[in-house]
Formats: sequence, C-alpha cells, structure tokens
Amino acid sequence: MALRYHRRILPTAAPMMRTVLTALLAMCFFPCALAASDPLATLAEQSAFKRTGHYDEVIRLCAAFAGKYPQAVRCIEFGKTPEGRPMQALVVSRSGALEPASAQARKLPVVLMQGGIHAGEIDGKDAGFLVLREVLEGRLAKGVLDKLVWVFVPVFNVDGHERFKAWNRPNQRGPEEMGWRTTAQNLNLNRDYVKADAPEMQAMLALMNAWDPIALVDLHVTDGAQFEHDISINVEPLYSGDAELRKAGLALRSAVVEKLASQGSLPLAFYPSFVEYDNPQSGFADGVPPPRFSHGYMPLRNRFGVLVETHSWKDYATRVRATRNTIVDMLELTAEHGRAWQTLAAAADQRAEQLGGSEVPLSYKASEKSHLIDFRGYAYTRTPSEISGALMTRYDESRPMIWKIPLRDDVQADATISAPQGGYVIPAAHAEKVGARLALHGIAFHVIERPLPKAALQSFRASKTTFGAKPFEDHQTLTLEGSWKNETRDIAAGSLFVPIRQAKARLLIAMLEPQAPDSLAAWGEFNGAFEMKEYMESYVAEDVARQMLKDDPQVAAEFNARLASDADFAKDPFARLTFFAQRHASWDERFNLYPVLRSALPL
Repeated sequence: MALRYHRRILPTAAPMMRTVLTALLAMCFFPCALAASDPLATLAEQSAFKRTGHYDEVIRLCAAFAGKYPQAVRCIEFGKTPEGRPMQALVVSRSGALEPASAQARKLPVVLMQGGIHAGEIDGKDAGFLVLREVLEGRLAKGVLDKLVWVFVPVFNVDGHERFKAWNRPNQRGPEEMGWRTTAQNLNLNRDYVKADAPEMQAMLALMNAWDPIALVDLHVTDGAQFEHDISINVEPLYSGDAELRKAGLALRSAVVEKLASQGSLPLAFYPSFVEYDNPQSGFADGVPPPRFSHGYMPLRNRFGVLVETHSWKDYATRVRATRNTIVDMLELTAEHGRAWQTLAAAADQRAEQLGGSEVPLSYKASEKSHLIDFRGYAYTRTPSEISGALMTRYDESRPMIWKIPLRDDVQADATISAPQGGYVIPAAHAEKVGARLALHGIAFHVIERPLPKAALQSFRASKTTFGAKPFEDHQTLTLEGSWKNETRDIAAGSLFVPIRQAKARLLIAMLEPQAPDSLAAWGEFNGAFEMKEYMESYVAEDVARQMLKDDPQVAAEFNARLASDADFAKDPFARLTFFAQRHASWDERFNLYPVLRSALPL
C-alpha cells in the first residue's frame, strides 16, 4: 500500500495505535536494509535513521548521482568554506536545463532547497538524498523533473557540519551525532542574509543570483516545548511584501499543510514559539521575520521563502519522513504552479520599480487580537524547580492533551517609511564598502563620475543612538532615532547612486533605510559616524556657554526652558555643556549624520 494511504489514519488514531503504526510505517517505507554497496545509499538509511554521515558522504553522493544520471543531475561546487571545504549542490532536471541560462531561456521555475544551514538540524540532507533517488528512479513525483529545475544544497554550513559529535543538539532526539549550529567563524548563517558577512553566505547569494529561484525552501529542526505536532510550515510573502504575491503565498502554505496532513503529519501553519518563554498558556504570535532570516529575506526579492521546521522531540526517522514529504510536496506544487508563480513574480518586480514615493513597511508585528485554537500538546505541570529556583514546565508524553490556547495572527506593518523618489546616494568615502554589499545581492547602482556641488538631497541625522551592550553576530548593533530632512550637500566624484527604480527595491530599502531592523546601519556598519571624535574641554565649554548666554537671548531662553522642563538634562553636567558646544562653530556638523543620502531625482 502507498505511503499516503497508510498514514492518513495516524492523526486520529489512539496514541498507542499511532505509536505502533509509526514504527511499522518506518519499517515499510524506509528501505533501511539498503546494501552498503549501493552507491546512492546514505548512512542514515543503512542505520535505520540512527546516524547521519559526514560531509565526505555528500561529496560521494553528489558525484554518484551525477555519474548515474548524467542527463538529469549536475554536481557543482559553488563556493569554499573558511576551512577550505567545497560547498556542493546538485542541479536536477529532466528538461535538459542544467545551467542557469538554459533554465531562464526555457522559463523553467527553479526551486532551491538547502539543508544544514544549522548543521545540527540535518534532516534536510538525508531527506533530500532519499527524495532524489526516488524521483530519479520514477517511484514518486513522476514527471516533476520535466517541468522544473531543483537546486539541492545538502549542507549549507559545511564547516559546522564537520564539528561532529553527540549532544551538539541537546534539545533534539537523534541522530546519534550531528554537526554544530554555527560556522567555523562562529557565525549563524540564518542571521546573515542581508549583511552577508560569511563567505558561505556570499557563495549562496551568488548561487541565488545565478539561478533566480522562485522559491527557497530552508530545512530546519525547531527547539521548544514538547507537543504532538511534528512539523511547521511558514511562507512569505504572506503578511509582507507584494500584495499579489501574498495571495499566492497563502495558497502555497495552505497547500503544503494540507498535503502534509493527508500524509499523516500534524502540521502547523505558524512557528510554535510561545509568547512567554516556557509558558504554554501564553499561546503563540505569528509574524514576519526580519530579512536576516531566509524566509524574511526572499519576499524582498519578490520570491517565496518557505521555512520548514520539524519538531526536535520527534525521533530522526519521523523527522526525515516529514521532511521528505515536504520536499516532494514542494516539487509537485512547483511543477504545477511554478510558471504561474513566475508570472506573478515578474509582475511584482515591475511593481517594485514603482515604489519610489510610496509608503513601504520596514517591519511587522502581530496585534493583540487573538483567537483560541486547539493545539495537540501533552499534560504538563508548572512548578518551581529545586535546581534553578525558576518556575519550570514539565511534560508527560504518555498523556496527550488538547490545549486551548490563544493564537495572535493579525499581523500588520509595525513601522513604515516613505521611499525616496529617485534613490540613495552613497558618498565616495563609503562607496567601496557599501557597493560591495549591494553587489552581493544583485542590486544595481552606478558611479557618479563628476562632482555635484550643492545637490538637493535628504539627510538623516540621529537624535538618539543606542548601541548594543554586547556583540551580536560579530557586530555591535545600533538603533537610531531621527528623521530625514531636506538640505543641500556637495557630492564628490566616485560616490554611488542607487536607483529606487529596480526590481529589488524592497531589499534596497531594507538595507539602506537606517531604521530598518536589518539595515547596514542597524548592524553597525556606520558606527563611526555616531562617535564623537573632537570635543571641547569642560573649562572651555564653560567660558563659551557664559559668552553665548550673554550675547544671544534666544539661546539663553532655550537653555532656561530646557532646565525647567527636563530634569535629567538639568542634573547632567555633560548634557548642559553639550547644549552650548552644539551651537558653537567648532561643533562637527557630520556627527550623528547618517552617511547615506536620499535623492528625489535620478543622478
């Protein structure tokens, strides 16, 4: 009997029967007794999904699949890791389009799937190789490879994958050993899509620019509470991005969830992280991730981002099976709807070119509106711990229980800006650094060849700066308060002009608007602009202040009003002296000036 019919009874079966059926299903579905001599077998399959292989297995399988199916599989190296390991991908299609130009010429939809961005969460690698063999052998998803190109990256974080041992994922059941979450440089790749610090991410963005996938499917394993649900699916655009693409994103998420339910999973259409840590009764809040994450990044390119999270407390065989089904479902849906998605994406690209002057969201948040949902959890207690002293939740997996808990899924724009009509100007002093970042994402810009004296522009000056108290992803982050104001400034030759009129305008705005959550400014790339480099000695400032109070009645009035209305200012000697220093000719007019400008006209 086919897998799909076997497993439809699982969600409604009694817990004991479901456990037995799951075990039987694993035995009948996974050919665990594959001979070690089979060149396309994985260690996971051979070990009944107790273990997973090292990266040399990926290298072997990449070559083996390409060798056995040369007309359908191409094995490519698309980058090198900091420790010198090859980053490999498999390009899979029976259309004959195994190069980007061929796929684009034939208008074939491309779906990019990546495993092991967090290398301890390695379900995607073993599930992907399993699907690859089954599809190429014609045992499932027949005909899909004629209608699309599948780019499969088994392991994105290769160096982290080889930091291999037990307990690298203490909140996860299986495999026996696995890789590490971060790269050899201790960077979390799923915080790096916009800033693109890691060589691995730079290689991935180049791969993405070459193939222009209509969807990126990012294969993960979640942490968190213990419950019965085995997988969650998150898709963007759905709350964010282009309005027409949102409709397709909702349809895509619904279709994957429906397919997974028919295949025996208990899928969720939101990320199952409690509003209050470790408190089930606080419920869940849906939302839009910032673009440091894969599925927050893709809608800024007017493409689909699909986050797949199996549940860490399920055993490895169960998780691989759910991931395997998701991969198959995405291949089938892309084969069926991929060309329509491409048409929608092309129209979204054109609409993005018209964003100049319009209101564009920078971030999103769920409102306080909620509704109760039935969530399949376990009986639990919440009692103080004699170890930590904290209130702790303890789950009883022998007692499934329906939790009636709130879900907040009314997601709205949390902050918006009015996009510039023309574009952004990068002064020559920052052109090389910023230009390199923009180029990584395929954002168009050009060099301003001649000086432009007294150009009419907008500048952003910070009224308040808040630096991160500790490093985050090798950066000191920065939160800015302030506003854009019209002024004239001299533009030197060698500066850059970045037009807003381009398909990646949403991504451009996310990178260069200083108050966007993952802008270059927010990641601390311009922190020097917000450091005071010259100052007035206190004894000098005292004399300057007395002279100003004597010579300028308006300054005196402002100072006295500030003393009367602002208690913090009144008791802060430095702030009081700075009041006068800012009004003196010696003050650095570039201090707190964001070193990116806006233009209402093309330059």
